[in-house]
Amino acid sequence: MLETILLIVSVLLIVIVLLQSGKASSAGNIITGGNEALFQNMKERGAELFISRFTLLLGIAFFVISLVIFLS
Repeated sequence: MLETILLIVSVLLIVIVLLQSGKASSAGNIITGGNEALFQNMKERGAELFISRFTLLLGIAFFVISLVIFLS
């Protein structure tokens, strides 16, 4: 039962991380030296905020379920 839930959470986590946009391109700019927007205060709004919070929730769920499976 828990293994199935972990599988579903894992797939959802992968999909939701791939849906996030903008963060990967700014991380690439750090490596190439384009850091003009590195310290800008960029607020997430709407769907971006939902995706960010949902990613955090799925990450925590993945960690807790994995820990429960490991300890049982």
